[in-house]
Amino acid sequence: MKSPIQKYSTSAVDDKITHSQAFSPLLREENARRKTAGSLERWHRASASLAGGVSSGLRRAARPYPLYFSHGQGATLYDIDGNEYLDYTLGWGPNILGNAPSEIVEAVYESMQRGLTFGAQHDLEYIVAEMLTQIIPCADRVCFANSGTEIVQVALRLARAATGRRKLVKFEGHYHGWDDSVLQSYHPTARQLASGDSKPIPEGLGQLAASSTVIAQWNDIESVRAAFALHPGEISALICEPLMCNSGCIAPQPGFLEFLREITRQNGALLIFDEVITGFRLGLSGAQGFYGVTPDLATYAKAVGAGTPLSVLAGKLEFMELLERGKVVHAGTLNGNLIALSAARAALTILMRDSESIYSNLFRRGEMLRDGIASILRERGHKLCTAGEGPVFHLSFTERQPQNYRDLLVADKQKYSAFVLALLDEGVLPLPDGRWYTSTAHSDTDIERTLNAVERAAE
Repeated sequence: MKSPIQKYSTSAVDDKITHSQAFSPLLREENARRKTAGSLERWHRASASLAGGVSSGLRRAARPYPLYFSHGQGATLYDIDGNEYLDYTLGWGPNILGNAPSEIVEAVYESMQRGLTFGAQHDLEYIVAEMLTQIIPCADRVCFANSGTEIVQVALRLARAATGRRKLVKFEGHYHGWDDSVLQSYHPTARQLASGDSKPIPEGLGQLAASSTVIAQWNDIESVRAAFALHPGEISALICEPLMCNSGCIAPQPGFLEFLREITRQNGALLIFDEVITGFRLGLSGAQGFYGVTPDLATYAKAVGAGTPLSVLAGKLEFMELLERGKVVHAGTLNGNLIALSAARAALTILMRDSESIYSNLFRRGEMLRDGIASILRERGHKLCTAGEGPVFHLSFTERQPQNYRDLLVADKQKYSAFVLALLDEGVLPLPDGRWYTSTAHSDTDIERTLNAVERAAE
């Protein structure tokens, strides 16, 4: 690849500005602010009526401030100032087919002519359910909700009902929604962990004490054994992201998921895979098919609805029949609404139609992007680690390959933040936490354009 540095030579700026100054973080931020004044104005206005000026707290930390977007198409997002960005956020994951894919838009539009929600049954409910039970290994039955947080709570309630036990095991750094029971030890600080105490650490104020939550370390067999040994006959379920997407995209070490499958069986607990991110991104059968381990229950959201609010619980009949018989309560006025299920049917139809080609390209382009970024940064002398699988991966400025959440604490987050800001100035939009998503809409040309931008940002 030819170096694009000459396109950004000092002749294009004030003669007094050196080459390194032209790429400085300060100038990058000034450039971003100059180009996005409309977003700043809107954020200030929103902050006077909307708490924090954003609809989800995670968005508040965006640099230089939360941007406002007018529309998206394919692999590109457009902000209200007219800037365009190659999009690797993909709505924090749901837009696996890119922004505003025509088949999804048409399906939703057609469905909306018949209604938005009935609060009653319609054909799309069983049509989508049949598609899901066909492709998800653990899915004898499914049920619908609207968000990942909701559906995880259904899964945990079902596990408690099936076992007659109260406690659950979760891993440090894993995210399972913002309910008090699971928003524990998600992103604790080094100071919070310094005591060596393994008690659950709440993420914020106002959370109820998590007396039923037991914390273990990802990729640490002994910590899982200790959790079950310390609470014999009390653990209803072990829940995990089979690929730790929310904290570094850290993959399970060989045999670790198989170990989780075995120890839960031995102790009469359910194994729950949170596939909100990995579902339909690592393949039609998600992480279950990718890693070859079948849980008792699995939760889905994001990609399954192609950008619409939809979540799914899939599980084995012996557990899901507790929902069928009404022994476990699962409710929600908007569950299974026409808009979300019309999008899901269209998305699943696309992914099933030519799955081999779709996923081979998703993985090829994801790996091309990840390896290309890593190569450029390392050539510039930066210490960098990458992790993940194909169309979802993570970058961190650190020397040691992370194996669990605590390994990520030594990464240089300030450097990564500066890198993201530089990419923003170059018209590339990744997430601020190190995660990158690719979609079916990204082309080889998009990846090459991105790597050219990375070369400039790496300066």
